[in-house]
Amino acid sequence: MKKFKKKRSLRNNEYYDFQEIQDNLYKQSKDNVKFKNLMKLITDDRNILLAYRNIKRNKGSKTSGTNFNNILKLAETEPQLLMEYVKERLGDYKPESVRRVEIPKCGGNGTRPLGIPCIEDRLIQQCIKQVLEPICEAKFHNHSYGFRTNRSTHHAISRMTFLANKAHLHYVVDIDIKGFFDNVEHGKLLKQMWTMGLQDKRLLSIISKMLKAEIEGVGIPQKGTPQGGILSPLLSNIVLNELDWWISSQWETFETRHKYYNNNKYKALKSADLKEMYIVRYADDFKLMCRNYETAQKAYIAVKNWLKERLKLDISLEKSKVINIRKNYSNFLGFKLKVIKKGKKMVIKSNVNDKARKKVIKGILERIKEIKKSPTIANVNIYNATILGVHNYYRYATYVSRDFSEIAFLVRKKLINGTNQIRGRSRVGREPYGSFPL
Repeated sequence: MKKFKKKRSLRNNEYYDFQEIQDNLYKQSKDNVKFKNLMKLITDDRNILLAYRNIKRNKGSKTSGTNFNNILKLAETEPQLLMEYVKERLGDYKPESVRRVEIPKCGGNGTRPLGIPCIEDRLIQQCIKQVLEPICEAKFHNHSYGFRTNRSTHHAISRMTFLANKAHLHYVVDIDIKGFFDNVEHGKLLKQMWTMGLQDKRLLSIISKMLKAEIEGVGIPQKGTPQGGILSPLLSNIVLNELDWWISSQWETFETRHKYYNNNKYKALKSADLKEMYIVRYADDFKLMCRNYETAQKAYIAVKNWLKERLKLDISLEKSKVINIRKNYSNFLGFKLKVIKKGKKMVIKSNVNDKARKKVIKGILERIKEIKKSPTIANVNIYNATILGVHNYYRYATYVSRDFSEIAFLVRKKLINGTNQIRGRSRVGREPYGSFPL
């Protein structure tokens, strides 16, 4: 039997003897235990050392916050002093201000604000996350795939493909929440955490302070969970978990008065006047899969009203719509999906979507430009890594070979013209460049 290499996070958990604690938290959460003293675990020496180990190899760990410190500063601190520092900070927690960074959105449509906490606050957020995550995982819906262990965008695409191919659900409700991360209500989030069983008042007070940490150049936020914080993805899933279960309760987990076996429950539900729908969600990007247009239209209106009334969130009317994927494509996580006829069956056809294709081409051309400017082995390796990354992400698209052929055709001329003069070139006394791989 083939043995798979353990993931680094799991190895770290076992190294610091914290995996058993997390497993127990998960089990207790499944049994609906109310957690009233989590700070003891958060300030546990093993948890603090594990948090440091987990964040030190993050690619953003060398990014500094408003105090200009990064992971290299923490690395200078003795482990015992680091543990004492975290415990002291959490005794009367006051977060440092958050650094604001604007990054361009895909397609060049404006910018997206990132909030980067100081490295010390990121360490504390990681300590909290390691304790909260197993508790929340036990409560999350099975078809939520964003920012969760052992789940990815590919699982979300696979679920959507299954519902279209096997369940023949060909009407998709596309919902785009307007500025989700910037509009989360703090009070509502804390109530949702309490309902989930996180009833440690001291911990909730610390999280409330984190949410209200001053943003440099903006001020103290009254709502929102800034993208860039370690805890933000988990908090965003807590906010939308209520939506997942509400959609699920309309059909998938609808409770009947009688106990049914096998598929008899769904046969009975189909005879009733209920809205058949399934949710597939990755972070704030989600789809509702329905059997007919009428149900899809009702679901669209119901979800729009529910988000507004329950979570105080608006949707983008321009980007949200009902799509018949037998006639039009639905875009999801960089893929575009449509149902086509194949023999006697209707199956999903998936491609790299138009926006992602432009981003891929732009990225490749930038790598070629860097090689032309500085033809080093390091830049060639970055180019190769970019190509491999694109292949790795989009390899599940059913028409990916055709898409990549078209992308290759568009960039090949630039590649040849931009690198023709440096192919096979080397310099005496310097590292040889060798031949550039096409």
